[in-house]
Amino acid sequence: MAEPYDKLFEAIVGLVQIVRKLRGPSGCSWDREQTVESLSPYMLEEAYEVADAIQKNDMNLLRIELGDLLLHVIMSAEISEERNEFSLKDVVCGISEKLIRRHPHVFEQQSGLSSRDVEKQWEAIKASEKKDEGFFGSIPSAMPALQTAWRIQQRASEVGFDWPDAHGALSKIFEEIHEFEKSLESEDTEAQNAELGDVIFSLVNYCRLLGFEPEAVLRHNNRKFMDRFSRMEVILMEAGYSLSEADMEMMENAWQKAKLG
Repeated sequence: MAEPYDKLFEAIVGLVQIVRKLRGPSGCSWDREQTVESLSPYMLEEAYEVADAIQKNDMNLLRIELGDLLLHVIMSAEISEERNEFSLKDVVCGISEKLIRRHPHVFEQQSGLSSRDVEKQWEAIKASEKKDEGFFGSIPSAMPALQTAWRIQQRASEVGFDWPDAHGALSKIFEEIHEFEKSLESEDTEAQNAELGDVIFSLVNYCRLLGFEPEAVLRHNNRKFMDRFSRMEVILMEAGYSLSEADMEMMENAWQKAKLG
């Protein structure tokens, strides 16, 4: 059931008041010293923690992490208002206007567009709003490289520059791996670096065509590896060995046991 507007408004205003007190003369010295520039890495970290909570399917943790991210949004808006640049109201009004403008099928003429059609329409409207940015101008430069590759390929596919199906992308992976293997025959590290980049880029493309987000796929695999490695360490400790004392054969045996349970 949706939260009543008055309760939601009261909660948001309460948080804004807390932030203003923290930034005030009798507030916290650390909070008063912060700028939008100094908070930027923390906001990025909080966004990753939100994604991590979603990956874990932990709704209580997601609630907490969304709160931390919201705090950074409000804090940055408050700092900007202190600089007479813009306010939290400007932020909210701006995104509200954008949502209405980019959803004409909802707020203007009602239509039964598919999810794919809606995505194409969104990108077309966005492109018309940002003509000076270039085709890939809307992709943030600070975004992780894996996510950036996925978005680049996604954008290119919107104008038809794409494989007809995932099979072609899979063949491309093997082609790029072969080219990378050929580059290893020389001592040209620049060529090796470029060919390895092509392999990774092709893998990202294959993920996209299969409907997987590579960042989420790799994040899941990272967690799986760390969990198994931790179980391997416990198995070794139970056998009386630390990681530094165990040789590769012992670790491999413990790893295989960790995979089973």
